[in-house]
Amino acid sequence: MNTHVVTDQMGRRLELPVYPQRIISLVPSQTELLADLGLTDRLCGITVFCIHPKEELRGIRRVGGTKQYRYDVIAELNPDLIIGNKEENEQEGIRYLWDRYPVWMSDIYHLKDALEMIKSVGSITGKQTASDHIAHEIEMSFAQLKTEASPVKAAYLIWKEPWMAAGSSTFINAMMQMAGYENVFQDYERYPVIELADLAQKKPEMVFLSSEPYSFRENHLREFEELTGLRAMLADGEFFSWYGSRLLKSPAYFSDLRRQQAGKFKQ
Repeated sequence: MNTHVVTDQMGRRLELPVYPQRIISLVPSQTELLADLGLTDRLCGITVFCIHPKEELRGIRRVGGTKQYRYDVIAELNPDLIIGNKEENEQEGIRYLWDRYPVWMSDIYHLKDALEMIKSVGSITGKQTASDHIAHEIEMSFAQLKTEASPVKAAYLIWKEPWMAAGSSTFINAMMQMAGYENVFQDYERYPVIELADLAQKKPEMVFLSSEPYSFRENHLREFEELTGLRAMLADGEFFSWYGSRLLKSPAYFSDLRRQQAGKFKQ
C-alpha cells in the first residue's frame, strides 16, 4: 500500500495511505464537507450529531458522539483515516485513537484556518480540485459580504443554566466580526460563564441565542427579552460555528440576519 506523511493543523505528522478508503469523521461540519467532496462511499463511520446531508449519510455506522466514542465499533470498522478537531473532540479519547489509527486533526479559529482545513482534507483524500473550488467559492462569498461601517455591539450565547457566551479565540467570534458584529465578550477567553448582570453592563445592541449546543427556541427568546430588557434574536449556530462546506451558505445567512435585525430595531 502506498503511503505518505502529512501534517495536520495541530502540527502532528502522521502516515496515511494514498488515498484513505475507510474514513471516520468525528465532527459534523467536517462530515458535511466529506459528503460535498463526494466521499460518502468512503465514509464508514460518523457521529450521532452528523446530520447533513441527511439522505447521503443514511446507513453509515454511528461511532458515538464528539466527546464519547464507541471504541468497539471503531475497531470493527478498522479505519485508515479518522478526522477530528481539537476543540470539538474530547482529547483523552482522541489520544487513545491516534495511538491506534491515523488521526488527522483540525484546529480552527479564523476563516483562513477553515479554508486551509478544506484544502488539506481534499489533498489527503484525492479530492484536491473539488476542495480548492469549495475554498475559493467560500473566500469569494465572504469577500462580497457587505457590512455596516460601524459594527453592531453584540453577544452570542451558547448555553443557559449557567449562561455561557462565545469569547475570543473562537471561530464564532471570527464569524461575528465578518458578519459585522463587535463581540462584547471578546475580552474573555473561549466560552466564559457569565451572569446576566455582566451582560447588561456590556450594553449589547443585540444578543444572539444560538441553536447549538443549547437549542434556544422562541419561548427562550421571549423569556430572555422579558428578563433582561435586551433585544435578542435566535441564531442558527451552524452558520456561525460550522467550518466546512456549510460556509458556502454563511455569508447569505449573515446578510439576511442583518436585515432581520434592522427590522427588529424599527419595531
